[in-house]
Amino acid sequence: MGKEIYISAPIDNIVVQDLKSGDKVLINGTIYAARDAAHKKMVEMLERGEELPFDVEGQIIYYVGPCPEKPNEIIGSAGPTTSGRMDKYAPTLIKLGLKGMVGKGARDESVVDAMKKYKSIYFGAIGGLGALISKRIVSQEIIAFPELGAEALRKMKVKDFPAIVVIDSEGNNLYELGPNEYKK
Repeated sequence: MGKEIYISAPIDNIVVQDLKSGDKVLINGTIYAARDAAHKKMVEMLERGEELPFDVEGQIIYYVGPCPEKPNEIIGSAGPTTSGRMDKYAPTLIKLGLKGMVGKGARDESVVDAMKKYKSIYFGAIGGLGALISKRIVSQEIIAFPELGAEALRKMKVKDFPAIVVIDSEGNNLYELGPNEYKK
């Protein structure tokens, strides 16, 4: 099921519309890391009419709060967090042009509706593989909210970061399609 595709982040609508549920991707380029505390702060900034710490258009956000790095490491273990924690904030960012989200677990219907309307993708990363995933992060820097510690907003460069398209821009959901395919 699905094919393996290399993509360069940030991404555009052409890439988003070409990706289908079940596709395996290797992401290269710049992505951002944020969890629920950073998402809350970003949405609050928007509500106050302030600019975000980065231009969200075309970007991918990885839902992660990495462990502290050990000496000579770029980042500590960096496994995905449960995406549902960001569901109340995601539609706002998708409307602004967020094209991809990486996490684990199901998404709320409001997120899927926003993804279909504004053309966005939800990628899944495998929980429990944080130490291996961290090896795909070649640089990282905190760009906002350092007071949040592990949940600070980070800019990361990634090379061959593995993910699977769970929900594509048409709303096809691997969490629903996979079991149905298995039943056949």
